[in-house]
Amino acid sequence: MARPRLGAALGLATSLIASAAAAQTATVNVVPQPLSVQPIGGGARLVDGMPIIAPAGDPGAMAAARYLSALLLRTRGLTLPVLTAPTPRALSAAILISRAPAPIGEAYALEVAEGKVTITAKDDAGLFYGAVTLWQMATVDGGRGPASLSGVQIQDAPRFAWRGLMIDSARHFQPPAEIEKLIDAMALHKLNVLHWHLSDDQGWRLEIRKYPRLTTVGAWRKPEPGSPDGAARYGGFYTQAQVREVVAYAAARHVTIVPEIEMPGHALSALLAYPQFGAGAAPAVADQVKWGGFPYVYGVDGKTFGFIEDVLSEVMTLFPGRYIHVGGDEAERERWSASPAAQARMAAMGAQDPAALQAYFTQHIASFLDAHGRRLVGWDEILLGGELPADAVVTSWHGIDGGIAAANKGHDAVLAPAPIFYFDNRQGTSAAEPPGRGWLVRLQDVYGFEPIPPTLPAAAVPHILGVQGNIWTEHVRTSADLEAMAFPRAAALAETGWTASARKDWAGFFRRLPAELARDRALGLNVDPAAVSVLPVVGPAPGATGDAITLTTQAGLGEIRYTTDGSAPSAASALYATPLPAAGSLRAALFLDGAQIGPVAAWDATLLRTRVSQDLRLCNEKLSLNLEGPPGATRRTYLVNPADPCWVWPGASLDGARSVTVAFARLPFNIGLDPGHDSVIVHPPRRPAGELEVRQDSCLADPIAVVPVPPGGAGARSVVTLKLPPRTGRHDLCVSFTGLTFDPVLAVERLQLGPAAP
Repeated sequence: MARPRLGAALGLATSLIASAAAAQTATVNVVPQPLSVQPIGGGARLVDGMPIIAPAGDPGAMAAARYLSALLLRTRGLTLPVLTAPTPRALSAAILISRAPAPIGEAYALEVAEGKVTITAKDDAGLFYGAVTLWQMATVDGGRGPASLSGVQIQDAPRFAWRGLMIDSARHFQPPAEIEKLIDAMALHKLNVLHWHLSDDQGWRLEIRKYPRLTTVGAWRKPEPGSPDGAARYGGFYTQAQVREVVAYAAARHVTIVPEIEMPGHALSALLAYPQFGAGAAPAVADQVKWGGFPYVYGVDGKTFGFIEDVLSEVMTLFPGRYIHVGGDEAERERWSASPAAQARMAAMGAQDPAALQAYFTQHIASFLDAHGRRLVGWDEILLGGELPADAVVTSWHGIDGGIAAANKGHDAVLAPAPIFYFDNRQGTSAAEPPGRGWLVRLQDVYGFEPIPPTLPAAAVPHILGVQGNIWTEHVRTSADLEAMAFPRAAALAETGWTASARKDWAGFFRRLPAELARDRALGLNVDPAAVSVLPVVGPAPGATGDAITLTTQAGLGEIRYTTDGSAPSAASALYATPLPAAGSLRAALFLDGAQIGPVAAWDATLLRTRVSQDLRLCNEKLSLNLEGPPGATRRTYLVNPADPCWVWPGASLDGARSVTVAFARLPFNIGLDPGHDSVIVHPPRRPAGELEVRQDSCLADPIAVVPVPPGGAGARSVVTLKLPPRTGRHDLCVSFTGLTFDPVLAVERLQLGPAAP
């Protein structure tokens, strides 16, 4: 990923784009789409015993050959031996992996013709990615056994040098095997940077031998009552031996790991272990179980810099890549304002604003890293307060503004903008979506992102190193949820990072999506089905009384097939075209080219009168979280704004409704806000325990139904039924709680309209 390699890749990509445009190149069913695809005559058939031939004495070519052989055995059950001295007969039907003067870097050429497949590249990465493309071509049908390939010539090179995923192991810990599983998946999508977030307020995950309390203390926390993390101690860390294994595993797959050690903020877990390195008093251990921002920052004195340099020295022995990420985001500066040592440093600098201390901090650490041959990477806040070191790299998360500002100043930048590249946001509106942030970021939203705005000066364009998706794990607790949040959106990210913008096409990507999902599942990934799922929308029947059900999909592509007799839909089932009568059983699925590509969704008459929280609209969407409920036999999620727990059922049909039943849970308020924070809305109660209130048409209207909140602590669920006055027609229903406190958070799970309450 050195800059010369980036320049060479961009030059090759530019020339290939021009030739592809002139030749009107075809496509091939792989992700990301190659630069140039030319159909030719002939083809090849991969069968048991077909050799993969690599030059003797070429470890890079042999590694690509063995990796391809293992993939085909795993996913198609084919045994393809790797040979270095083939017989003439073997050469007539073989996969040939060899060197050529060009293409260089990650670029490669692939040809299928006359019974053979040939992969050529100058460098190891190119040979590896050529093998990955061939594997994808061989697994389009999702079957086992021999695979037939059409004749084709492919010339390919990446658009960007940095194609990354950020995994947050600090908030929730993933075992090393899961990290390696994700690295495998990244490599097979030509993603080449794993940004590994290893420290934060909630946990320190990396063994540092000189400072053992970082892991004996900082790696563990005791969850609050009602937390899905359970009641026992939660945590974990990676030993240095484990890290070396993961780094080697990644390197073999041409993935560079960029470790992140947060500083000067997000330092709570480190300062719980070594409070002497913080500015101000020792931190509160109770804050470690909360999410959000905290005031704890490192000091700016010599002993603190000595501690950080010791830590980074051990980090550099474990991670040989050139980039070291130091965070730099959301550093609260109040403690520096109250610190005599920090104030003395400001006076010596002649600075009036504590922001200058962060610039000083960043410059000090950048100089240390530079002296050891490394480059500092930080979130876009490192642009604030002073001059940024010339070699520093900016990760832009406040939209793309930070990255564009950095590029215009001559700094390299990686675009990782929120919310579109924050993969802990929901990618669908179903209650089956994993817990995470509540805003909707669909697959096509990720795919449609263009990294280079037209206003960016040509001289600044080379400074955009690439793109990165971020998976923060405050609410992404399990490995299965992590995978679902990543895939298939990581595939869309991969095509944005690899494929030239002129070759990108959303409809084409969607047609390749079924094969992509099948490959991911064959690798054991838990992929999210939202992009290919059918969802119902209940509304008034067109031109008639009563309700009707409109069936929708995210992309609006493909065909919806449905049944009303309880059977599973097939390609021969009725084709959905207009809203359906809202009665009886309904099953539906999405089809493309006659094949089912999405799960079967089923509904019955309860759909008309029931809404889960994900079907409702938050009254205040400034904060939106899809939170996991307390541990239990049934896993439940709750779409809620913890700072304003209030929901609206838009256009609820109140004809015949005389009651509303509300199921809700008490979730721990583990958000990093002070009790008096002005963004938390508390509605004064009539009773000490508070009430549940229902309003019609406006959340500011007088309640039409009120019921006391039954007693219960964090983690408890309740179901209450409120009597409704007679109403007709469609009205918005607003549901909210009153109370003296916002901890625990009262979170609606489900609303159901019914007849008169008993």
